[in-house]
Amino acid sequence: MMATKKLVKKAAPKKAAPKKAAPKKVIKDKDKTTNILLSGVGGQGAILASNVLAEVFVEKGYDVKKSEVHGMAQRGGDVTTHFRYGKKVYSPLIKYGDVEYLLAFEELEALRYINHVKPDAKIMINRQRILPPAVNLGLAVYPTDAEKIFKGFFKKNVYMIDGTEIALKMGNAQATNVVMVGAFSTFFPEIKEKAWIDAIKALLPAKLHELNVKAFYEGRKAVS
Repeated sequence: MMATKKLVKKAAPKKAAPKKAAPKKVIKDKDKTTNILLSGVGGQGAILASNVLAEVFVEKGYDVKKSEVHGMAQRGGDVTTHFRYGKKVYSPLIKYGDVEYLLAFEELEALRYINHVKPDAKIMINRQRILPPAVNLGLAVYPTDAEKIFKGFFKKNVYMIDGTEIALKMGNAQATNVVMVGAFSTFFPEIKEKAWIDAIKALLPAKLHELNVKAFYEGRKAVS
């Protein structure tokens, strides 16, 4: 008699568990737009300073938008630039109260925009006072406590720079704006000095390169 084979039902092979997808790296503030306000008086070179910033941030791959107001600039009127950079910037104008960096070339022009600045903003002010016509005519009084007012609200985030004095010692007051750009560049340690120098050279004639490169470095030293 032949032995019958015992049929064994084979279990179906287990499917391997699907591998979990590696978590995507989140780029911090990848969609953030940064707001910078530059303010000064006509003839101080605030527009050139904003152009240097534009060259630098565009070169670093950011989208940049800026809007300038030249109010009676040639007669000593106020000059302002709204400057915004980020992955994608849709408007050049900064909302009231959203300024994260204030670069002011004159003390009164800094005070003029104090209410536009965020509580944790960084502020850099040139120690220079240019009397407006109303003050010269005795119709108004120039405020002399700009530093005290700013430090009362913003504490250690206020940097007063002797930009004009430094430029005068170098022999050219017109270099004040580049001194201030040099000081301001210290707020962005991730950007190498060469990027700023290249931008300055790209925007100025060769005969002014040596003076303004020196002005840039003097500005950086003024913060340390």
